[in-house]
Amino acid sequence: MKCPYCSCEESKVVDSRSTDDNIATRRRRECLRCFKRYTTYEKVEDVPILVIKKDSNREYFDRTKILNGLMKACQKRPVSRKQIEAICDEVEKQLNNEMLTEVKSDYIGELIMSILKNVDEVSYVRFASVYRQFKDINTFMEEIRKLMSNEKKCP
Repeated sequence: MKCPYCSCEESKVVDSRSTDDNIATRRRRECLRCFKRYTTYEKVEDVPILVIKKDSNREYFDRTKILNGLMKACQKRPVSRKQIEAICDEVEKQLNNEMLTEVKSDYIGELIMSILKNVDEVSYVRFASVYRQFKDINTFMEEIRKLMSNEKKCP
């Protein structure tokens, strides 16, 4: 951090506190050469994630779309709003932790389904039927068979 008065790169932090909205940290610094004080703000860099849709178009990641899809899949099921929010949080956390700037929508869908499968199987099948665009009853039944065979394997 360069001093705005003498361009020295050496300074010490005199005071730190959060801004009123808790989005940034305000720091009062003192230059070690000219001893003048100045203020800096530090905040987490927000790198937007672009979602690559099936038609190759790109759009910004929108948590609300995931939330709405899950709300529909979990409608009239014993899945609380808190659980749905937790699924959204987990998906968003995994995408951010992978430091991806672009991600295919297929990957997001599979991520959601892998989490939802452990929460409620009926909601999972509902979500999968829309997400994977089941064409007929056979595709639907195949997904249920997979689910049932995995259930038999687990004690």
